[in-house]
Amino acid sequence: MKSNRREFIKASALAGTAIATGLPAVAAAKDGDVSKPLSVLVLGGTGFIGPHMVRELLRRGHSVTLFNRGRTNNELFPDIETIKGDRNGDLQGLEGRSWDAVVDNSGYVPRHVQDSARLLAENAKRYLFISSLSVYADFAVENHEESPLATLEDETVEEVTGVTYGALKALCEKRAAAEFGGDRLTILRPNYIAGPGDHTDRFSYWPIRTRKGGEMVWPGTRNDVIQFVDVKDLAIFVADCLEQQIAGTYNMTNARGAYSMGQLLDDCRALTSADVEPVWISAEFADEQGLIGGRALPIWHPPSGEHAAAGGFSAARAIKAGLQNRPARETLRDILTWWDTLPSERTAELRAGLEATREAEVIAAWKARNS
Repeated sequence: MKSNRREFIKASALAGTAIATGLPAVAAAKDGDVSKPLSVLVLGGTGFIGPHMVRELLRRGHSVTLFNRGRTNNELFPDIETIKGDRNGDLQGLEGRSWDAVVDNSGYVPRHVQDSARLLAENAKRYLFISSLSVYADFAVENHEESPLATLEDETVEEVTGVTYGALKALCEKRAAAEFGGDRLTILRPNYIAGPGDHTDRFSYWPIRTRKGGEMVWPGTRNDVIQFVDVKDLAIFVADCLEQQIAGTYNMTNARGAYSMGQLLDDCRALTSADVEPVWISAEFADEQGLIGGRALPIWHPPSGEHAAAGGFSAARAIKAGLQNRPARETLRDILTWWDTLPSERTAELRAGLEATREAEVIAAWKARNS
């Protein structure tokens, strides 16, 4: 089975303290009036997760400035100042400006993160970096914030691939920490981010496919655990961190063992009222069919092997700091509502999951094997 970090999650040096040890949690607000409006610079802001963060910050009365290339979803925030530039060598628009906080949700290349963090280190009070649970070195074991991180033999590599994604994100964390040390830095490590606007369709696949009805492949067993975070809950925690000056490194996901594939099926059925017939295939059979390690069976991972602990990330630190995970059924409902607003060219084909012909082949092979 070939390992692919980007498909696995994407779906993840302080002075005297290695980033691998994580940052100390600072869950309580520090002295000062946290209700005072903040000026926030968002690096990105118009992709999937960015708009949710921007809306949450605006809802709370904060001012937001965007920095991006101006190529995606320009119509989203016409009344917000947008500084056009490029993280690859065109940061001039940020020079001479100051903000209370920076939210970096578009950092994938360590050099880009280093350049922006270094430029802003003296002109911003806080830096919040959106990383990934892909940063961990080993997914066969359960991971917490101090678990070993992935590395690259050649740290000059900048090509983001399924193999390099996690290690590059880990290096991005180090570069941010080198410029914003101590309690000025917050690192959030989400795994699968679910909700309206997701361009990957990984979590979205399950309710959308369920709604079509008929025989449907479901992998593993009903008890197989899965972990994810609602994009709105992530956005709320981002705003909380900025307002309450919460520093540290946090795994952003639902509680370990809190949700399973069987619960996902039940919720999808309840929301769609579809006449769907689940066909549960074993992990071994899924592997034989080449369905593991890519997007064929998104979110789910087999209970043994190199990704055995995919549902075993500790979220205890984030939950203690205030992360609240809404019921999965609410996330699924939001996805279906959003999906129905999209143009037909977008909804014609899901970007994850089994295509209909392939699904039929898998079901036929499974039945033949068990007849």
